[in-house]
Amino acid sequence: MTMIANDMARAGGNASLRTALSAFALDVVLAIALSFSTMMLGVFAWSAWRGVQLARQGNDLDAVQLQSAIGTPPVLFLILLTLVSTGGAALVLYVWRRRATPLERSASWAAVQRFRTWWLALLAGVATFLLSSLMTWAGRALGLDLTPSNLELIEAGFAQYPLFLALFAVVLAPLYEELLFRRVLFGRLWQAGWPLLGLALSSAVFALVHEMPGLNGKPVGSTLFLLAVYAGMGAVFAAVYRATGTLWAPIGAHILNNALALAVLQVYGGAQA
Repeated sequence: MTMIANDMARAGGNASLRTALSAFALDVVLAIALSFSTMMLGVFAWSAWRGVQLARQGNDLDAVQLQSAIGTPPVLFLILLTLVSTGGAALVLYVWRRRATPLERSASWAAVQRFRTWWLALLAGVATFLLSSLMTWAGRALGLDLTPSNLELIEAGFAQYPLFLALFAVVLAPLYEELLFRRVLFGRLWQAGWPLLGLALSSAVFALVHEMPGLNGKPVGSTLFLLAVYAGMGAVFAAVYRATGTLWAPIGAHILNNALALAVLQVYGGAQA
């Protein structure tokens, strides 16, 4: 009887894991589809608007000349489009798939009022910054190209719109990234009873979103190193979320990490952001 009970429990656990993994995979697919389609729609709309502008100016251009004249969207448009596409996808998935219950909101509010929560958030924010900085220094000492793919956009945005870029990089991006990667993705498997698996998988997706192999123009070694940096950061944020029980803790840690990285970037240049 005991063996039968154990087999039944194991089968039930496997079924629960399969269900949770299926839901996790669907969350990832939906996030990619929503974000990518919104991004493409935005770029298409901007290109069409530029085409109309050029036509009104009486420019008689062939297809190649028109494409060259249209150019690329300005940096502010790209930053806003990133905010709308990724932030919008995070918000839709939260409301649609992983909205907090009144009980969860109550527990989160109680955690927010504990000193331990913010001590752990502070520790996690400093730790992720030091970890990423140390790993970046070590990788560069090995001759790897560890310039983040988003660094050029960040530098261009900061040069033209410093206040908005600081708000976006330090506050807005951490808000929607934690909502998507920790609340929706990590929280999915955590709630199902597989927190370590959720930490690993959500951190891997977090890393891949920041550095996509084959699309970032970097050698394999550099890409793997950057993925390890971002995955480590994601793992720390997931761990502090689990330890405190409130999403505001990893949000705070993420904000602190980004603020330190942006400050170092402005002082020394080339920091991990």
